[in-house]
Amino acid sequence: MRWLGILQRIAVGYITAALCEIWLPRRRIKRSIFSNYIWQWCVAFYLCAVHTWLLYGLYVPDWEFTVSRTIELSIYKVKCSVRGDLGPACNSAGLIDRYILGVDHLYTKPVYRNLKECKGFNDDKIPQSFPSWCHAPFEPEGILGSVTAAVACIIGLQYGHILVQFQDHKERLYNWSILSFPLLFLGLFLAVTGVPLNKSLYTISYLLVTSAAAGITFCLLYVLVDICGWRRLMFVLEWMGKHSLGIFILIISNVAVILIQGFYWRDPHNNIVRWIVTRYVHK
Repeated sequence: MRWLGILQRIAVGYITAALCEIWLPRRRIKRSIFSNYIWQWCVAFYLCAVHTWLLYGLYVPDWEFTVSRTIELSIYKVKCSVRGDLGPACNSAGLIDRYILGVDHLYTKPVYRNLKECKGFNDDKIPQSFPSWCHAPFEPEGILGSVTAAVACIIGLQYGHILVQFQDHKERLYNWSILSFPLLFLGLFLAVTGVPLNKSLYTISYLLVTSAAAGITFCLLYVLVDICGWRRLMFVLEWMGKHSLGIFILIISNVAVILIQGFYWRDPHNNIVRWIVTRYVHK
């Protein structure tokens, strides 16, 4: 049984942001959105520091795992003995999840199967030339990544503060912009200097870039809908936002995929899902 997942990560982030909003003291200085919520920013910085310390400072020893086959039980060993490795085999995020959650409760499908090191492997037989970690379980929504995911929710909370505190369109856009663009530049700077944009590890650079991208997108939609009045043109996005959980359930349960695959050209294999997977995923 898999303990963690996307919804669990969202819950952790929302709970963290809600507790910060309810329990942490705030100042009442007019038009000072950052200093009013300085303690929330302190929590965000602290969580980022903890994530960075664990990601780069935790020692990852050699480890092994078992893979159950139809007729046998295979045991694979991964050699690590390193610190600060962000690769698929020896990162500290996987170590924390294996130690706390247990290797039997992680995501069992090989997350890194699309890497060139694992390209074209067979689940029933792995060639000796392929790394053993190609079949290793890994939790993409693990404990360490949930720490920075919670920071993303705290940053999102600040966009809500701006929306509530300011009523003028220009003031809202100005404050959203001075929050988004510095995060974007800092995230890109970290990515260039050696902190990769990695979703599975939810690195600091990935956190900053995605948070900034969300803020910039929000500004654009605000201009189109609230200022220009193009709400009817955005009805699809509005509908998706109102039914986001239902859409997620349909996709994660493969119901939506099965429905889309029902439309094909001449042959059942000529459907849009297979085309996307062949064109972009397995390219």
